[in-house]
Amino acid sequence: MHDLVAITALGGAEPRVDTVGGVTCTEVPEVALASVAARMGQETSAAKALATLIDAPTPDVGRWAGTMITAFWVGPDQWMVEAPYDSHEGLADQVKATVGDTASVTEQTDAWTRFDLSGDSIPAVLELLCQLDLRRFDKGSAARCSIHHVGCFVICRTPEKVSLYGPRSSAGSLHHAIVTAMRSVQ
Repeated sequence: MHDLVAITALGGAEPRVDTVGGVTCTEVPEVALASVAARMGQETSAAKALATLIDAPTPDVGRWAGTMITAFWVGPDQWMVEAPYDSHEGLADQVKATVGDTASVTEQTDAWTRFDLSGDSIPAVLELLCQLDLRRFDKGSAARCSIHHVGCFVICRTPEKVSLYGPRSSAGSLHHAIVTAMRSVQ
């Protein structure tokens, strides 16, 4: 019999938390993810179904929205859906049941890693990490960008909390870049 032990993307038994000055970076492994791509000719129907699922208007270009289940825009008629893993382990199946044949749904949970930044120096850290127009990056904003040569998503949940999603295979590099930027703004 195998004794498998779940580990985080950074290889720990517990999520990694780093605090430098006014910013804390927290590894967040408890997230279920699924991608949604509307099928040709079904864009409006897919968006309406997704809005029902997230209990909010479907996010437009560069936006994030939702209640318990949330979604952020990743491309034309494409979204990433996120929810707490403990209560939504089968998120992709739930999304597929909601959108039906209007969209293609793909399980993404183990493909991405999430780091949450909290604190008052987040804009200074983001300025070193990526080329976002931070004057226009407010609550509900979502953007795709490159951080340390890694394709990432950045979501502004509140002015004091930002989430960064990057490929799980690049978790170490992404974490290193974030912590280095945090140290640099000291």
